[in-house]
Amino acid sequence: MSKTIALLSGGLDSATATGLALEAGHEVIGLSIDYGQRHQRELIAASKIAKKLDLIEHQIIKVDLAQWGGSSLTDLTQSVPTNGVIEGVIPNTYVPGRNTVFIALGLSLAEARQASQLVLGINAMDYSGYPDCRGDYLEAYQNLSNLANKAGREGNGIKLWAPLIHFKKIKIVEEALRLKIPIKETWSCYIGKSEPCGKCDSCRIRNEAFIKANRLDLLH
Repeated sequence: MSKTIALLSGGLDSATATGLALEAGHEVIGLSIDYGQRHQRELIAASKIAKKLDLIEHQIIKVDLAQWGGSSLTDLTQSVPTNGVIEGVIPNTYVPGRNTVFIALGLSLAEARQASQLVLGINAMDYSGYPDCRGDYLEAYQNLSNLANKAGREGNGIKLWAPLIHFKKIKIVEEALRLKIPIKETWSCYIGKSEPCGKCDSCRIRNEAFIKANRLDLLH
């Protein structure tokens, strides 16, 4: 049985991607990052999801990107946008270098655990404004990965797998329901309160998809 590392944020997307890896017959190790995000609540969600999905291991490590800020998710002096996604505009919820750092950590864990792939929950339909959630970025990173570690140089490169990258949110919701993902345990809100705000971009996108799926019971 092959092993997969899942970058498990605690949100719906990463949980669904993890479920797809499990469905494919992989043993899955979850990796969650405490990067100083204002929505620390997602790390609690990640732990619950890892237990519900019976992952063989779940690591939470701290890499404090909040030390230099640059995003409303890591700098409390900035306001999280609540007016909706603006096409073609990179929102201030973009965290500089976040996915580049996270994937590097995931590849390190994958090599240490002899895992064959790293599964990512990113999807271009929702986060097309983020430069590190696009197909060309992943393709370039895959090339780098094949050169940057022992596994790649020996011809056993660790695959970067983003099964949701072309999915709209409604498709992710449908997959999550089919896979019996513990949706109520997932957390999407950016604001960082004890309850979801229902207003930030992440809450809006999530709730719109559940309304389309006629699952009002799952609204944030």
